[in-house]
Amino acid sequence: MWIDSHCHLDAPEFDADRAAVVQRARQAGVQRLVLPAVEAANFDAVRALAHEHDAAYALGIHPLYVERAGDADLGRLADALRAHALDPRLVAVGEIGLDHFVPGLDLQRQERFYLAQLELARDAGLPVILHVRRSADSLLKGLRRTEVAGGIAHAFNGSRQQAGQFIALGLRLGFGGAMSFERARRIRELAATLPAPALVLETDAPDIPPQWLYRTAAARAAGATSRNEPAELPRIGAVLAELRGWSLAETAAVTVANTRAALPRLAALP
Repeated sequence: MWIDSHCHLDAPEFDADRAAVVQRARQAGVQRLVLPAVEAANFDAVRALAHEHDAAYALGIHPLYVERAGDADLGRLADALRAHALDPRLVAVGEIGLDHFVPGLDLQRQERFYLAQLELARDAGLPVILHVRRSADSLLKGLRRTEVAGGIAHAFNGSRQQAGQFIALGLRLGFGGAMSFERARRIRELAATLPAPALVLETDAPDIPPQWLYRTAAARAAGATSRNEPAELPRIGAVLAELRGWSLAETAAVTVANTRAALPRLAALP
């Protein structure tokens, strides 16, 4: 059994064949998907998909969406967390965080939404799923200011020192398709050498396709696609197994246990 700790099943890339995508994941041994929201407008969609497909979900406002979010959306998030507090499939507040990579963003607005959502997660007693892109130090500063119940630093690509600080604060680190690229030396070195309890697996589907799905810019311009799917998770897991010198079964067992530790409500799902 595998758990995909980060999959955007509600994305429009899956509109044509969503049920088949889930079926392929099941056939590949991926028995649980975690579906993070990205804005208030898709809270209901991810919750409905989680119930329809025996998945889990998180509610939050992604940093790339805060500029089109109103302050009232934080109230909508607070209301949704209260309304669904007893829903066992609601496992985290996410995807939230900071993005210092995309140029031209309002970083102060991002930080205000991030800190407010940390407080909502703390008050709800839920872990967080964090978007980390050239923003690790700022995220860590917020986590020290507002203590939350752990969670996952998604698609981690920080330094070893930053990794250690996230781990010390009770978070696990997400590794996915980027780990399959030999030139991603830092990601691969971290995946190979960090403490085993820190590692969780993810696809971020339909994004971050692994090396075997990658298409060059020229190929994409010619119409080739590289949609990632949760069914790719076991093959991504095989990359981690090779880096660690683990068997595939050991890799599945370790990463599933770590994901359940990061998102404790998963363990209660049948």
